[in-house]
Amino acid sequence: MNRTTLSLLAAATALAALTGVASVTADSGSDADGSTGGKGAPAATRMPVERSGLVCPAPTTSELAETTYTAFTPKGKTAGGTKGTAGLLPAHATSDAEDSAKDDDDKGGDGKGGDGAARPDVLTGDPVVPLKAPGTPATDTTSRSDAPALIGLADGVLAPGWTVQQTTTISAGDGRGLLGTSCVAPGTDFWFPAASTAGDRQDYVHLTNPDSSQAVVDLELYGEDGRLEAPSGESINIPPHSTKPVLLSTLVSKPTINVTLHAAVRSGRVGASVQAVDSNIGSDWLAAAAPPATSAVLPGIPKDATSVRLVAYATGSGDADLKIRLSGPSGPLTPAGHESLTVKSRMTSAVDLGDLTKGEPGSLTLTPQGKSAAPFVAALRITRGEGDKQETAFIPATAPIEDRGTVADNRAKGSTLSLTAPEAAATVRVTSSAGAGGGTPASQEITVKAGTTQALTPPRPSGAKGPYAVTVERLSGGPVHASRLLEEESDGVRMFTVQGLPDDRGLVSVPRGRQDLSMLNDD
Repeated sequence: MNRTTLSLLAAATALAALTGVASVTADSGSDADGSTGGKGAPAATRMPVERSGLVCPAPTTSELAETTYTAFTPKGKTAGGTKGTAGLLPAHATSDAEDSAKDDDDKGGDGKGGDGAARPDVLTGDPVVPLKAPGTPATDTTSRSDAPALIGLADGVLAPGWTVQQTTTISAGDGRGLLGTSCVAPGTDFWFPAASTAGDRQDYVHLTNPDSSQAVVDLELYGEDGRLEAPSGESINIPPHSTKPVLLSTLVSKPTINVTLHAAVRSGRVGASVQAVDSNIGSDWLAAAAPPATSAVLPGIPKDATSVRLVAYATGSGDADLKIRLSGPSGPLTPAGHESLTVKSRMTSAVDLGDLTKGEPGSLTLTPQGKSAAPFVAALRITRGEGDKQETAFIPATAPIEDRGTVADNRAKGSTLSLTAPEAAATVRVTSSAGAGGGTPASQEITVKAGTTQALTPPRPSGAKGPYAVTVERLSGGPVHASRLLEEESDGVRMFTVQGLPDDRGLVSVPRGRQDLSMLNDD
């Protein structure tokens, strides 16, 4: 590979411009429900984005690990043209000691250090999984125990729907497991129900700053009685283009089994992911839950789950009284003895649902009970196996696919796609791309009945070599939520990980006659 330099300053500017495009719709006369309210505002049109940013956390410190990165952009839906670039470069690692030594106030606020070289406005290195064209994945592997976090940008035809999957296999030790995560778009607000500071858990939140200015983050922890005292979680500085892992148990004075973590960004942006390591039942990444809402869907509980724990947190001033429903292949049902859950305002509630699915795949739906509705966030901790063969993974509440969602790193064996339509029947198209080493894409249309979950093996690409991507497009009907389970066996342990497929945000609403995405082009 050629040595490559990526200007993060230019990337930040471009992404800020993209945010501006999205915000024009909300400020151009539309009501909160998306209507114009009779104000005469021009109708909006949906246009492909021209730039997308992602960050991937540092995968592991284990000497017994192998990490695979797979990148993909679906075909179609471009703003025109045939050119584009996409790739990731290593972020700087940082520690509290380094932050103290390189505090911006002591450096004149330029974020670069005394000679301007410690925090450059560019990241250099060999690009990881650079894409050449939409429709064909790129993949790379590493066995480094010091593999860095990654910061990346896609533009042009490679921007709409760009996704990167990071999958790490750790064969032995406390961190044993299949740890999978979709690299995340930078943001300012992340919720992680089902985190923990218990003695048998080591949960690290990885905070990665993709921009050329410092980010400041508050880490708030909530247990069953409310907010936990964690003064050292306030005002955490993340230097430019840097990543910092924070062990949650070091923020509090006593262990708490079920915790909700809120990463709130005071300034700048970060990508945030939680790596949960359980000394008894393996490890996996815990992705951020869908934003607070008055209902939630948690898709893709495997049929052989031996234990399911639901963790929820009420984010507002009201209690969330929730109905619990399981959507299986035949329709919705109420779990015996677990018909409802009350989540007190700004408190975390957890309930063990046992072997909830009883041999059939399913998805959990949480809806308001009674006349009032309060916002909340939720996630599931799933356990499979028995005794020393147990393995764990997480399913956070997942936003619906409005148009299209994609997950990369699907394999010849061990990939299961789950689709659920909680409100009304829906028809989707599932497309499996060519493999990273060749092959022919395959697709099929699937109708999901209202209130059901379908678990299926994605259509196998003909002659596929290497990992492939799976894209779900909603064609008609009600909301669709999706997830992908990836599994592999090691020494009799069926290790697994689950990734949600929210909408890929490859399209942005642009008021006609008022905004042109060409403003984002670099001259």
